[in-house]
Amino acid sequence: MTALATRTPTRTTAPLGRLAAAEVRWVLRRPRTLVLLALLALVPVALGVGIALTGGPGGDGDGDGPGLVAQVAGNGLVLPIAALGLALTLLLPLTVATASADAIAGEAAHGTLRGLLLAPVGRARLVVMKAAGVVTVAVLAVLVVAVVGVLTGLVVVGGPGGTMITLSGTTLGLGEALGRVALVAGWTVVQLLAVAAVALAVSAFTEHPLVVLAAVLGGLIVFGVLAAIPSLEWLQPLLLTSGWGAGTDALRDPLPLGDLVSSTLRALVYVVLGAAVTVVRMRRRDG
Repeated sequence: MTALATRTPTRTTAPLGRLAAAEVRWVLRRPRTLVLLALLALVPVALGVGIALTGGPGGDGDGDGPGLVAQVAGNGLVLPIAALGLALTLLLPLTVATASADAIAGEAAHGTLRGLLLAPVGRARLVVMKAAGVVTVAVLAVLVVAVVGVLTGLVVVGGPGGTMITLSGTTLGLGEALGRVALVAGWTVVQLLAVAAVALAVSAFTEHPLVVLAAVLGGLIVFGVLAAIPSLEWLQPLLLTSGWGAGTDALRDPLPLGDLVSSTLRALVYVVLGAAVTVVRMRRRDG
């Protein structure tokens, strides 16, 4: 009897790593995720093929809009940075917002969230588990655009011996050019994590995934409109999208870090606020 009484109790909760891995596998099996990743892979391919066939649009080369795309012609390593900038305007946020909507609101819509809430898993651990799947989608989405962009740029567009000609007129070697691409990719991931945190917070308050998509994408559009109004310039430090043009700074030499750092800090604030709201809501949610 004494031996039975002192036996170590059986653990009833699964390790967090195992839960996160299971969530990641489930997310990557969703057809929506695979379709969106395939569409993202087409962005640099379509951009590169179009520029290779037409020679690229005209532009003043100032790093904004068509001027940036014009830099890709004969300068293939600029392609992944241009593709990331274009995808960040809609397709990348749509991808992470979809994953966030499926993570909580989608589970609630299918009736499976109540089972997760009743399972022997802490609410904070549940949020971490769901966030792991969303973060994985964000990282994979950026990697797809960046890697396919580099390959397309080198094979289809070409360039001066695998080097990058910056907007400042200087030439960067292959290693430094790939480092600039990696910098923009990492910066883009942080911006997407901010979008994902907000989307998860909205997802925690609803059972309808479409509401999450409408709220997040609509909010990004409103942010863009507010940023374009000169009289509301004082709002710029508060708007997530106001720093989304900073990725083109990676094409300047020397590299200016001011806008990249400020937009990263702004995105991290959104991440913290979104995560806090999600955890608080999930602790109080019954199903």
